[in-house]
Amino acid sequence: MPVTLNMRMSMPSWFDISGLSPDANEDEAGIKRASENIKALIDQEVKNGIPSHRILLGGFSQGGALSLYTALTTQQKLAGVIALSCWLPLRNSFPQASASSVNKDMHVFQCHGDADPLVPFMFGRQTAEKLKSLIAPANVTFKSYRGLPHSACPEEMVDIKRFIEKRLPPIADE
Repeated sequence: MPVTLNMRMSMPSWFDISGLSPDANEDEAGIKRASENIKALIDQEVKNGIPSHRILLGGFSQGGALSLYTALTTQQKLAGVIALSCWLPLRNSFPQASASSVNKDMHVFQCHGDADPLVPFMFGRQTAEKLKSLIAPANVTFKSYRGLPHSACPEEMVDIKRFIEKRLPPIADE
């Protein structure tokens, strides 16, 4: 889709981004539409027999932002969220939009490089603090990676693997 920040050129995108400053206008309709699409995918997985508490949402940058927003607004109880190099979209609508009470105890693993030029490290840190006011603070883990720009690194992948293994332990055969 065309993205305003990208001189309206088309790129893979969940929603439009007009700027990456704290006061930039947000594409509320686009964010909510994308979130509804993710909620429909969750509902389909539940219909297919996957308990919602065994579903993790996760993503990088826009995908991480959308994962956080969706997890905080869904009525499905989730295993948690992996949020990489991102921010909480429509952050000023919380707690008015009220984080879904069903996920007040979910676990969030948030990672951010301290040298990110695109989504400033400060946004990640502020998002973690906001999350601690919306869900159980002890369930929010924020990990920074020294010198990491807007990308991922092997250490981060190992940390994500550990988070997944902890949140989704194997199911014993019956």
